[in-house]
Parts: sequence; structure tokens; C-alpha cells
Amino acid sequence: HVQLVESGGDSVQPGGSLRPHCATSGYTKCMAWFRQVTGREREAVASIAMDGSTSYIDSVKGRFTISRDIGDTTLYLRMTMLKAEDSAMYYCALAPRVALSNPLSASYYRIWGAGTQVTVS
Repeated sequence: HVQLVESGGDSVQPGGSLRPHCATSGYTKCMAWFRQVTGREREAVASIAMDGSTSYIDSVKGRFTISRDIGDTTLYLRMTMLKAEDSAMYYCALAPRVALSNPLSASYYRIWGAGTQVTVS
């Protein structure tokens, strides 16, 4: 049973950068980062498929980069030019499929981490 553990969240000033990551305990397939602000719905941020193809929501395109290491044991989210509206709890998630028709849909993801907090202020 795969487990996901996020870390690397922090408090930074607007314009700053962070690189939270997600350690996995087993073989992974499609993975993604989601974020949630208290009182709001969880939203997708970025996803990466087994072939390395990526998807991003419009508000982070050009600022965030999702990647995974060669051994597929760690998922990263490089965050640059951070804005106050990026503040949220960030979660990594795993979908047990090689590819997804809508990789930013939470409905595909079956395993979730506990989250890491990112605060921009």
C-alpha cells in the first residue's frame, strides 16, 4: 500500500520560491498536487503522468513546475513568483493509472498525503 508524505512547505514573502516535495513508499503512476484553503474546495494545481506529460491550472502556468525523480519515489513542485493567493495547504495525490483523460480532476486520485502548508505574506 503506497503512502505519501509531503514536506517543504514554509512561509515566504511575495515573489519568493519554494519547492515542496512528496515522498512515496512504493511504485507510483499518475500523480498531482492539489491545494486547499480552509472553507474552500480543494483545487488541482498540477499533474504529471507516467510518460512525463504535465498539466497545470492557468493561475500557476509559467510559475510552477511539477516533476518526479527517476526512481519515481519523490514528487516535486517548484513554485516561483509566489503570490498571496498561492497560500494554502498543498497535498500530493496518486491515481492508480498510467494516464488520465482529465488529469486535474480529483475524482481519479485514490491516495492522498496529509499536506504541507504554504503561506505567502
